[in-house]
Amino acid sequence: MHRNIDIEALCADKGLRITEQRRTIARILSEAEDHPDVETLHERAAAIDPKISIATVYRTVRLFEEAGILERHEFGDGRSRYEAASDAHHDHLIDVETGKVIEFVDEELEALQRRIAEKLGFRLVDHRMELYGVAVDRGR
Repeated sequence: MHRNIDIEALCADKGLRITEQRRTIARILSEAEDHPDVETLHERAAAIDPKISIATVYRTVRLFEEAGILERHEFGDGRSRYEAASDAHHDHLIDVETGKVIEFVDEELEALQRRIAEKLGFRLVDHRMELYGVAVDRGR
């Protein structure tokens, strides 16, 4: 379900100055098939440009998040993980044993959430759902 989003183009749209190191970090985030944390981003960036410090990665991620380009997730493992902000809504299922994050969309679930909000007197404008599980075939 991964959506390739051009973070570098989003930076340009938001008027952010894009340095070579920011460009490297933006490309890594754009190409990420997972939801990397800062340490993982730094490893990937340093493999391309050894001069990129972890402090630069932290600053860049914070800047992208404040600009609405990145979304930060806390999946219960004590690490902030990041993905490109998207208009396409999706939820997450986190494998608590491996840390793998699976993105999914379920229209029945979306409709149920809207009905629950309406029943409680609200119009749903946004939500975030994270499910935590263990693979059934691993538990035997």
